[in-house]
Amino acid sequence: MSTRGSLRLATRGSDLAVRQAASVRDALADRRYDVDLVEVETRGDQIRDELIHRLGKTGAFVRALDEGVLDGDVDGAVHSMKDMPTESPPELQVAAVPERGPPGDVLLTPDGADLDDLPAEATVGTASMRRQAQLLASRDDLEVVPIRGNVDTRIEKLLAPGLQREHERRLEAAEDGDGDGETRDDADGDGTDDGDEYDRSPEEWFDDLDELERKALGREVDEEFDALVLAEAGLQRAGLLHQVPHQRLPSEEFVPAPGQGALAITATAGDAADALHDVLDHPRTRVETTVERTVLAELNGGCIAPIGAYAVLQGAHVHVTVRVLSPDGTERVEGSRDLPVETHAEAAAAFAADLRERGAAELVERAREEADRD
Repeated sequence: MSTRGSLRLATRGSDLAVRQAASVRDALADRRYDVDLVEVETRGDQIRDELIHRLGKTGAFVRALDEGVLDGDVDGAVHSMKDMPTESPPELQVAAVPERGPPGDVLLTPDGADLDDLPAEATVGTASMRRQAQLLASRDDLEVVPIRGNVDTRIEKLLAPGLQREHERRLEAAEDGDGDGETRDDADGDGTDDGDEYDRSPEEWFDDLDELERKALGREVDEEFDALVLAEAGLQRAGLLHQVPHQRLPSEEFVPAPGQGALAITATAGDAADALHDVLDHPRTRVETTVERTVLAELNGGCIAPIGAYAVLQGAHVHVTVRVLSPDGTERVEGSRDLPVETHAEAAAAFAADLRERGAAELVERAREEADRD
């Protein structure tokens, strides 16, 4: 069967970004387009030890990909929408917004504990100022610390200490049992009968670990985390969601970042943009994310401020919830509104203006000043 045309799409080179771009490629291939993915390193990829809000106001993971589009080296670029600046060159357009994945955040722990079950002053890792502020607003005793890296790397850092301690206990148990892996009534000395806890040798235990756990076991530990907060969509697309115990965080309290869970494919006007739109665009997702990103733009937030905005299309209206916080989570401006779908962008701008007048602008400016100091 002949193809309808060939397309070259730029993507970041991280495993998650390539997986996301591959889903776009596969959807186009189903409609008989031949697609090549071109991996591009961005500034955000080059500076791995910086928090997201310290990488610059906008575009740390975007600009290099879009430059390829504008220079004509590629036909389009695949982005995580939450990474995109609210302003872009006029000749560039969002040609397609595919159907959104899960928009919310999840709490990852080694044992599946929820947020309320974490110990006092627990250490929680995140690279997002928004998540930091939301965590502290929920529990001000938490120690929220920065963590960056690919999704699998972050999970390895979470799992490593517990797995390494477990490995040491099993080695000690095997040694006490003359190396045969036999069980002991109280192997860990906690006064309880451990039963069949050590019914396998350390080698058998290791063989039952999955690849992620084996990598974590060999990782050098420089900081221990009780939990991480990550986007559910990223974990799902990376194929890791069901490999780590997790709890969904309530979207009313942990309002997602504008555009979280959605992809955006940028292009310049022409046949390629038309093809991308016709095959990939999901009208509902475009409306919802337009509302969220309009709020973000009107509040001048970018990646700087702790702003959550989540919109859901409900019949003739778009219900949107917005939460703007101070970086330490102690102050907030928040609200919800039903916007008419026919004028959703204009109504979102008006809603954001109301929030700005109620003090959201001051919180955004304070967050920007804190980021500049850092």
